[in-house]
Amino acid sequence: MKVKICGITSEEAAFAASENGADLLGFVFANSTREITPERAGEIIKKLPKHVKTTGVFVNETYENIMRIARIADLDYIQLHGDESPEFCRKISLPVIKAFSINDKDDLNTLRNYECAYYLLDSPGLKFRGGSGIPFDWSLLTDQTIPRGKVILAGGLNEGNVAEAIAKVQPACVDVSSGVETEGKKDIEKITAFIMKAKNEESGKVGSLYST
Repeated sequence: MKVKICGITSEEAAFAASENGADLLGFVFANSTREITPERAGEIIKKLPKHVKTTGVFVNETYENIMRIARIADLDYIQLHGDESPEFCRKISLPVIKAFSINDKDDLNTLRNYECAYYLLDSPGLKFRGGSGIPFDWSLLTDQTIPRGKVILAGGLNEGNVAEAIAKVQPACVDVSSGVETEGKKDIEKITAFIMKAKNEESGKVGSLYST
């Protein structure tokens, strides 16, 4: 199980996540309390182990600015949280993670129009189509034929529910931000506990919601 810690703004949080087994770190380049400059992100990224991949989070940003920031920060993935079209996603030369707010099954039909490295399934919210801190209804994924190897599950995950989420949804990766924070700041103990829970818990104790 891959784990992504998003909203990284400090070396302390980045190193804690990478040292405890995080596979991806997310840096927000959009209007948010977790926004970071490309230059600062680049300083952190160049100190990370090579096996830890990085993604930049963008919302309705221009193609030119996305690619400029990607070069400065040396990003591995581009994560798009806005109204970006399938055609726009195909223009991006780096692998794309496209985020979708899941209100109902129609939202799951929409993602099938996109060709991307991963589909990030998130809760509806006010900040870049996520950030509500509340899980969406995982039962909406029942009998869906979305390729599990391309699903990143986000939205309201924390140490207490990530094992159930993995067992039910069987995603390729779980993504957390506010669930490993205390008073809006990344909490090293919560990061460590979340990663350990996600990596060590066996899935399959609860029946999968996906058809196979």
